[in-house]
Amino acid sequence: MTTSSIPPLRSAALPSTSRAERVPPHAFFLVSAVFHYLGPAFAVLLFAEIAPLGVAWLRIASAAVVFALWRRPWRYYGALGAADRRAIIMLGIVLAVMNASFYLAIRLPLGTVGAIEFLGPIGLAAAGMRTSRNFAALALAVAGVYVLTDVRIAGEPLGYLFAFANCALFVLYVVLGHRIAGAGGSPGIDRLGAAMLVAMAVAVPIGIGDAMPAFLDPILLLAAIGVGISSSVIPYVCDQLAMARLKRATFALLLALLPATASAIGILVLRQIPSPAELLGISLVIAGVALHRSEG
Repeated sequence: MTTSSIPPLRSAALPSTSRAERVPPHAFFLVSAVFHYLGPAFAVLLFAEIAPLGVAWLRIASAAVVFALWRRPWRYYGALGAADRRAIIMLGIVLAVMNASFYLAIRLPLGTVGAIEFLGPIGLAAAGMRTSRNFAALALAVAGVYVLTDVRIAGEPLGYLFAFANCALFVLYVVLGHRIAGAGGSPGIDRLGAAMLVAMAVAVPIGIGDAMPAFLDPILLLAAIGVGISSSVIPYVCDQLAMARLKRATFALLLALLPATASAIGILVLRQIPSPAELLGISLVIAGVALHRSEG
């Protein structure tokens, strides 16, 4: 895969590479980790008016419109090679189905979905671990996820089915996201924008029917747009800026924070109070991330 023949796109809306590089990549990840569940937490509040698949489509569509207006990614897409175009199309399909699965899964508490979502990426982290310190970090994170998952697996079998489907798709998101991030922050965001347009088209038959009530109520539509920006624009852009500078194994292990941030957002927004066992699991996850040391 080569991008040497592709002219760089300029946009005043995106910080220059030097400015972005002055921000630690872990900071971008932390912003992503917070918004990864903050947007869905607000989306849950919309479920009383719009079915989950309708909210999922509105999230994807509003993010796609933002990327289209901001980055105009079709200009960049036209100059890409066949392999890069395939990666973008694959990522778009994954984003569409992953978001739909996620919203069908969050009939479960956010902390539970976050724990299950991490089970796949933890395999990516294991594949990149090469030191005893990092193996110990991984063991702590696994123990924490096990505690979080074990104390919650009861009832809602359909919710768990969608949660594990979301987990598998999240692994593909990380792999494909790193692939498109390889050219750097700005080109990666342009590719992400193109993938989001693909996701919007793929998700039309999944959720457009359920989304119709929002088009009859400006308040609902604005709320759905807010969910899209906070769920799919801010975290995915931050992911690209982090992935461009973090190894995939390091990024995957940092994803262990997701159960913790999911539980915290669940407490603050949805009043989903964790049990003492769940707090223990969250603590083990955070300890594992703190122990981890990035390699090379």
